[in-house]
Amino acid sequence: MVPPVCPRSTLPKEICKTCIVQHFEDSNDCPRCGNQVHETNPLEMLRLDNTLEEIIFKLVPGLREQELERESEFWKKNKPQENGQDDTSKVDKPKVDEEGDENQDDKDYHRSDPQIAICLDCLRNNGQSGDNVVKGLMKKFIRCSTRVTVGTIKKFLSLKLKLPSSYELDVLCNGEIMGKDHTMEFIYMTRWRLRGENFRCLNCSASQVCSQDGPLYQSYPMVLQYRPRIDFG
Repeated sequence: MVPPVCPRSTLPKEICKTCIVQHFEDSNDCPRCGNQVHETNPLEMLRLDNTLEEIIFKLVPGLREQELERESEFWKKNKPQENGQDDTSKVDKPKVDEEGDENQDDKDYHRSDPQIAICLDCLRNNGQSGDNVVKGLMKKFIRCSTRVTVGTIKKFLSLKLKLPSSYELDVLCNGEIMGKDHTMEFIYMTRWRLRGENFRCLNCSASQVCSQDGPLYQSYPMVLQYRPRIDFG
């Protein structure tokens, strides 16, 4: 199969996904240059190089179909064994049941992830007169997974504010524009300045006292501001 590609310029252009994942289980540093990839979860920085994959598929006729067929054959041979099932049980199982099981797995909506409270505040004094499209939310306090990215927050705002698909927003923390791939955990650990004494471990409940070193967040919400995108070019 075509190996997934890590986008970091410090890594080789082609890296096996299995190898890099195993490496990050023991270390947060780049296997080539030694720089830290991410403070807590380096796997979030890995991305598939879809452009390179499409180029390869176009250069080699029939490769895409062969890869899909190989992947399908692999899961037919290995997935029943991993689940402790035989092939006959999978064949006899109705398709509706399979879809039902998948839907049940998808209904978690990352609720099992560490959660963080956020306040989404509309930045009204944006210097753009006559632009009343972006307004404040009726319910501006939300709780979400710490792995949620700024890009997802922008989609949430566009949906709630009923903005046109072409309308773009800026999301800021402490006056600094956040990149679309920044996670809530990353923003809190590196950008959020209001840090009091009341911290709680992301992996523990409110009633637990945790002494382990790990990502922490405050018991009051982190404030993110949004406004219409400003083109500085």
